[in-house]
This record gives sequence, structure tokens and C-alpha cells, in this order.
Amino acid sequence: MQTWATEELSRANFGDERLTKRFMRLVSDLAEKPEASVTEASGDWAATKGAYRFWNHEQVTPEAIRAAHRESTVQRMQKEATILAIQDTTSLNFQSHPATKGLGPIDAKGTSGLLVHSVLALTAQGVPLGLVHQQVWARDPEQKGKSKKRKQLPISEKESQRWLDSLQATQSAVQGGTRIITIADREADIYDLFALPRAANMDLLIRANYDRRVQVDNEEIGKVWDSVEQTPVQGTVTVHLEHKPGQKARDVELTLRYRNLSIMPAVSDPKGLHACHEPIPLTAILVLEEDPADGETPLCWLLLTTLPVESFQQAAQCVQWYRYRWLIERYHFVLKSGCRLEDLQLETAQRLERALATYCIVAWRLLWLTYQERQTPEACCELALQTYEWQALYAFIHHTPAVAVTPPSLCEAMHWIAQLGGFLARKSDGEPGLQTIWRGLRRLDDLSSMWLLLHLSQQV
Repeated sequence: MQTWATEELSRANFGDERLTKRFMRLVSDLAEKPEASVTEASGDWAATKGAYRFWNHEQVTPEAIRAAHRESTVQRMQKEATILAIQDTTSLNFQSHPATKGLGPIDAKGTSGLLVHSVLALTAQGVPLGLVHQQVWARDPEQKGKSKKRKQLPISEKESQRWLDSLQATQSAVQGGTRIITIADREADIYDLFALPRAANMDLLIRANYDRRVQVDNEEIGKVWDSVEQTPVQGTVTVHLEHKPGQKARDVELTLRYRNLSIMPAVSDPKGLHACHEPIPLTAILVLEEDPADGETPLCWLLLTTLPVESFQQAAQCVQWYRYRWLIERYHFVLKSGCRLEDLQLETAQRLERALATYCIVAWRLLWLTYQERQTPEACCELALQTYEWQALYAFIHHTPAVAVTPPSLCEAMHWIAQLGGFLARKSDGEPGLQTIWRGLRRLDDLSSMWLLLHLSQQV
């Protein structure tokens, strides 16, 4: 049966057709029951055994798993005029699995696990297109407590190099006229990243972490924060902040100031740690919530970008794009909570990385379903569902064996799936969230399997 997984992963190549078929079946099974254990999602012992053998097979590399999805992702990207490439790092905690070999410390307490740095591609409207690049590593336990020594190393020997490597990998993956904007949080405020040579279609939008020295018209004028803060407010924008732990969803009104300037390198670099020592022209955008509600911490961003900003509209567009950076945090949330990746008990870090690469495709699919519906609610649901899936969903929701002739919209179908997962669908409830959708998909798999079985038996 043709599924989304067979189409998405049609370019997979493990040197053995049986491995490719197992891969497609595994991704499809895990996506249909994302919260389930591997055993439950697989459905039987043979499929469960096949899943673990796949992750243990020497011909199956994490890069080969990611490559199949990346090729489909790049095809989707090439249809877009502008792409947002969101970079971020997360940690996977496997402290409860002490027998796993090849892990390393992920925090100051020495918790065992892996570090993962991903590049997630979005449309300019915030719809996730897929994973472009990913780096996974385990820290050397022997290097714990040596952070001061690491500061004296060139960036090529630090973990910070991951930001530069991911930028170059993104540039290599997408050729042609598509505009690529790399977006990242304060950890990416690295002088060497801004100085890295980029193609003409590549730009950066980074939240500032350091109050750097700056100059205008070849004259040093002080620090970046003061220099922008002294400029007049250019206008206001209202943005919606999504709910996150410790922060409720709310609309905020933000003032915008911006200034074209050049950031300067460190005062001295006696060891030659930086490849560039010239001022780098950028635009700094100060985003400030002037009048927060009682009890709310005012939102404040200082953004640095290589994008041209000559008007309030261009500055406001940068703020809108930076808002989408939050989606990679949702992506990591789906991996950990929706796919329960940290519950996997595999013998080695290498097997865990293969499983991670597999679940990354599942996590993207869940995120795409959620945000594609919000962007194109009137689209046909067969954009995301097989015919028998929406028919089973329709029959269950409407308590009737007679289904509609015309497929419902994507919005209707996704709301029904969310209802299976506990979404109440009241007017005040807004759009369904990721958790209700992944729970609903788990129930939909059972419903659609039974629907398909019954209708096949009637045709015999």
C-alpha cells in the first residue's frame, strides 16, 4: 500500500531493498502511534524484531537515514522563494539507562546522554518542510571541568563549530535561487559565524548575546545596545506568543528600533583564534515590550541580521521570522515527549543515533500536520490522509457508516483527529495542539485499520 512514508523515503538507499522496505514500514508504524513503545507501534513480534535489527545493521547509518528525508525536504524547499533554516541544540537524557555504551555528560552534573544540533527548514509562513542537517555527539567524560582551557582553542576545536558547519551544510544542500535565512538564538551570537563566507542567497538572523563594540561610517560609536536604544521608535507590531512551560499564550505589542552598523572583533586576538578581524556590517533591531501586563516579564530581543533593513516593514518582517524560531523547540518537544525518544533502551549510542534519525522523520511529520493545517485550512485532507483514513475518521466522528462523497478539508480532518486525542473543539479552544494531535493519530490508526479490514472483507 502506498503511504506517505513510501513517498517521502523513496530515495532511501541502504544497499539492500529489504532494508529499505523495513525502513519505510518502521517509519510508518512509528508515525501512526508516536507515543507508543516500539513493540506496540510495530504490532507484532516479527515487526518489533525487524525494527531493532534495522537499528543494529551495519549497512544502516544515521546519515543514510537522514539523507532519504533530506532529499525530499530539499525538493520541497526548492519550490519556495524564501526558506527559514532554524538552528538549535538540544540534549537527550539517558541517565536512566546506565548500560548504554558511548554516552557522555550533557550537563554540569555529569548526566549521561547525547547532544543533538539540528537545522529545520520552514516556509516563510512557518510551515515545517523537514530536516536539512543534523549533528549528534557525545562529550568526552575526560574533558569535564576543562571549560577554561577550551576557551583558548580556535573555534574549529570547540562545540561552537557546529553552528558554522550547519550553515555550510545548509548552503550545500540548497542550490539555485531560493533565499535561505538562518535563524538562531543567543548561543549562535558568534563573531566567526557572521564572518563566515556565505553565498549571495544566504543571510543570518541571530538574537544577540553580547553587547559588542560597533562602528558607523568607520568610526567607533560605543556598544551595540546603546547605539540602537538611542534611535527613535520606528513603529509597533503585535505578535502572538505561544504557550510554553511557565508562560501562558498572549498577544504582545512591541516597539521596534533599528540601526545599520558594523560589529567589531575582539580588542585583541594574540593567539589568532579568529579567522576574520574586520568590522562586519549588520543591522541591529531592538524589539521591546514597553508596557507588559502585571506579573509578566517584558519581552526584549536584540536581533542582528545581514538582511537589508531600510524600512519599518523590513524590520517587522525580521521580527515575524524570528518568532518562528520557536518551532524548532516544538520539534525537540515532539521528539522527547511525543515520540518518547529518551525512553528507548538500546545498547549503544550508535544504535540510539540511528533510532534518533528515524524518529526525526516522525517528529517532522507531526509538526508538519499541525502547522500545515493552520496555514492552509481549506485544503483537501487527502494532502495528509489516505482515503480510507479520512473515511474511518468521518464515520466515527459522525456515528454513521455512510461517509461523505467529497473529502473534508484539512482543517476539519485535523480537528476530528484532535478530538480523538481529547481536544474539545469549543469556540474558545483555538487551534488543537501537538499533544492532542499525536494522541488522536494513535487512535486513528486503530480505527482506519479496522475500517480497511471490514471493507476489504466485503469485497471478497
